Amino acid sequence: MKIWSRRELLVAGSAVVLAACGSAGRSSSGASGALVSPTDPAVEQRDAQRRSSGAGVVKATITAAPVTVNIGGLDVATWAFGDRPSAGGIRAKVGDLIEATFINNLPTANTLHWHGMALRNDMDGVHDLTQPAVQPGQQFTYRFTVADAGTYWFHPHMGLELDRGLYAPLIVEDPNDPVTADVDATLMLDDWLDGYGPTQEQVLANLRKGGGMGDMGGMGDMGGMGDMGGMGDMGGMGGMGSTDSSTTAGTGSMMATYGGDVPYLVHVINGRAPLDRETVNAKPGQKVRLRVINAGSDTAYRFAIAGHRLTVTHADGFPVTPVEVDNVILGMGERYDVIVTAGDGAFPIVAVPEGKADGAAEAVLRTSATAAAPALGSEPDELHRRTLIYSDLVATEPARLPSKDPDRAAEIVLTGSMAKYDFGIGGANFPNTAPITLHEGERLRLKIHNNTMMFHPIHLHGHTFQMVNDGSARKDTVNVFPMTALEIDIAADNPGQWMLHCHNTYHLETGMATVVSYRI
Repeated sequence: MKIWSRRELLVAGSAVVLAACGSAGRSSSGASGALVSPTDPAVEQRDAQRRSSGAGVVKATITAAPVTVNIGGLDVATWAFGDRPSAGGIRAKVGDLIEATFINNLPTANTLHWHGMALRNDMDGVHDLTQPAVQPGQQFTYRFTVADAGTYWFHPHMGLELDRGLYAPLIVEDPNDPVTADVDATLMLDDWLDGYGPTQEQVLANLRKGGGMGDMGGMGDMGGMGDMGGMGDMGGMGGMGSTDSSTTAGTGSMMATYGGDVPYLVHVINGRAPLDRETVNAKPGQKVRLRVINAGSDTAYRFAIAGHRLTVTHADGFPVTPVEVDNVILGMGERYDVIVTAGDGAFPIVAVPEGKADGAAEAVLRTSATAAAPALGSEPDELHRRTLIYSDLVATEPARLPSKDPDRAAEIVLTGSMAKYDFGIGGANFPNTAPITLHEGERLRLKIHNNTMMFHPIHLHGHTFQMVNDGSARKDTVNVFPMTALEIDIAADNPGQWMLHCHNTYHLETGMATVVSYRI
C-alpha cells in the first residue's frame, strides 16, 4: 500500500480520519460512533486473553536490506529479509510471545504485516492505520501472542514492495496437532520481476497508461519480454495453464480466463528459479508435510508433484477434514498444508502460473541419492487431474467459528477494469471507500460481489472468516471469481481498525481496499 501525498492518514469514510496511532483512547467519529483505535484499552484487553502463563518467548531480528541474489543464473539486485527471498523466517509454538525487532535498512519507509495472524491491532503493520511507518535506518519491535497454530507469513504493506523479495514464513506449531509427518518443509511460491524486466513502478505506470500488457514500454529489450506469446491479446489466455473445466468444477477455468495483469519471465520457489531448484529430502514411504504459500503479487499457481497425490489438511493455517486431490490452486496470499507419502526416486514439484503463458516454478522431492534429476519443464499428469475446490474444504469441528446466526449482513462490490487500470470497492478507490463497521461480539455475514472480469484474492487482516456457501473452511484470503459473489461469516472478536483488500499487489495499489472498522 503506497503512501500518497494526500493520503498520509487513512480515511474510513468521507469525513472520518483514522489517525489512531498517534492518539490514545477512543477517537471521535461524530455521528458514526467512536472508533476503537489501535491504542484503545480494548486492544490490550483482548491480547491479554490470548496469553497463558509459562508461554515461551521467541525473539527474532528481521532486517530489510538491499541484497544481490542469483535468480536463474543472473545476479539481480533486490530487497530481502535475509540472503535471499523467503530467508529469515520465524518458527514458534501456539501461545508463544513473539518479539520481532524490525530493522529497516532500506532507502524507503516500511512496516511488517503478519499475514493471517489474529494479533493485536497495534502490531498489524499497516502504516498510518495501525502504526507509523518505520523510517530508513530506524527500527520497531513487534510484540504479540500467537493464538493459533498454522502456516503464516510476513511481508511489507507499502506500495509495490511485495513484488520484490521481501517475504518470509511464520510457522506456528501445535504440540497437539493430530497431523503428523516425518518431514516438514515450507515452499513459498513467487512471481519474479527484479532483474528480468521493468521495475514494479514501470509495470504499474504502463498498466495505467494502456490498460494492458501489449506495450510494456521497452520490455522487448528487457530479457526478451517484448514477445510474450500473444499477451497483447488477453482473450486467448483461457487455455494457458488450465485444465478442462469438468475436472476443476469451474475453479481453475474461471481463474485461467484471466490469469493476471503482469507477465513474468521467472517464477521461483523459496527464491530459487528452476535452474537452481529447491530440494525437499525424504526417505521412501515417509510422510512429508508441505506448507505451500503463494507470496506472488499477480499470479495464481496450480501446484502438483509428479507421481503423488496431495492430502490437504489445512487451509490458511486452519485444519480441514483431510481431502485427497492431485493439485491445488493458490491465489495470492493463500496457503495450503498438504501431506504426501514420498515415493522412491526424484520427482518434480511444479507450480504452474494459472492462466498465464509464463514458465513454471519448480522444486524437487528427492528420496534417492542416485535417482536422476527430473527434467526441467516437466508437466506432471497430476496437473490435469482432480483440482481442489472450495466446496471440498470442510472445517474440522475445533476450527469452526462458534455456532451463531449472523447478527446482521453487509455487502461490498469489487469494481474496476483494465481500461483505466483503476480498481476499487463500490466504485471508489481507497481511502475513499466506505468502511465496513463492526461492533465487538457480533457476527457479520459479508457478501462480496465481483463485478469485474478478473479474479481477486480478498484478504482480511486480524481475523479468519468462515466460508458460508462454498465449503466451510476457516480462511483469511479467498478468491472471488469474475462476475460471481460469495459469502463469509466474520466473528467480531479482535477490536481495532483492520484492512480488507485485494492481495493482487497492483490492484491494491490502485485502490481495491477498505477498512473493517470497530466502533462503540
